[in-house]
Amino acid sequence: MKKELLIASALATTLGVASVAEAATASFSGNVRNGVSGSDSDGTADGTFGSDQKASLSFSVSETTDGGIKISTGFNVQDEGTNDLGDANGLTLTFTDGSKLDVIEAGNAFATHLASVPGASGEQGLTGLTTNSAPTALTFGDTSDKVGFEWHSAADAFGVEGMKVGFSLANGDDGDTSNTSTAETSYSVGISYTTTAGDTSVTVGGGFINADDSNTTTSNDRADATAIAGTATTGNLTVGVGFASGSYIAARSGTSEEVDSAEVVTAGVKYVSGDITFAVGMVDGEGSDGSIGSNGSNTDTYESLSGSVDYVVASGVTATIGYSDESAQDENASLSANSGNSWYIGANVSF
Repeated sequence: MKKELLIASALATTLGVASVAEAATASFSGNVRNGVSGSDSDGTADGTFGSDQKASLSFSVSETTDGGIKISTGFNVQDEGTNDLGDANGLTLTFTDGSKLDVIEAGNAFATHLASVPGASGEQGLTGLTTNSAPTALTFGDTSDKVGFEWHSAADAFGVEGMKVGFSLANGDDGDTSNTSTAETSYSVGISYTTTAGDTSVTVGGGFINADDSNTTTSNDRADATAIAGTATTGNLTVGVGFASGSYIAARSGTSEEVDSAEVVTAGVKYVSGDITFAVGMVDGEGSDGSIGSNGSNTDTYESLSGSVDYVVASGVTATIGYSDESAQDENASLSANSGNSWYIGANVSF
């Protein structure tokens, strides 16, 4: 009987240890933003304001195999005020040489390697640019099906110090009506390079993307774009500029549109002084849109200038004041409801 008890105890202990060993390491993070935002568009007599509350919560899970390969994934429970209901991320394999492979909902290499141009923080901004096809960001071509992969090189790729490269590929199986658009087969290449010149750190990155449209009636690809951005940091000062051009399909919930001659320029400056960060950013974009199956011929434009001040009140708590001024045109006519100024005052608590 004593032997049986010892065997049972050993078995239970072994199972317990195995259970612990088989459990991957998990962590969570998120933030809560509370503030007040207001806007005064050119199309209304009086400005409006109201509360602005957003939250995010995500979990990360990872484990390393005996061979040294790290396997990681995660899921979002809440993201920016939208309940994701446990939306899962893809899988990432990190190899012993430092390279990585993202599979399923992997992303696009050109967007991954773009240098991060400084811009204003805060929740200010006008909404409702539903008929304006001018690009508002360098990543306007960032689209692909979720079934794909993205490979990231290790640091100092091909023996070049400061260089990283990436490649991504995705393939979908979608059927669209004559007025809708989704990405089918897409591929993207990205490259970034970081170096120093005296006391200044310089980063340049970008690449291109091409994505076929699953709608066979469109003239353009779902996206065919090239983007490049660069930043320079000297001490507490960072300046940056970016440029992107190409063509794409402006996919909307209603009728999508062909967009040709799309171009966008972004620029920004950020200065950190102790617990205070000052930032200014601008966007200038334009594109010619037209109905599905035809060339874009009507010019849309978008311009914005924004600024913000962030103050670190305590560890994980940042107060923000932001302001922006925007101007939009649809087919050479002003969109008064989407032009004007907006502001934000609030705080971000992260954990």
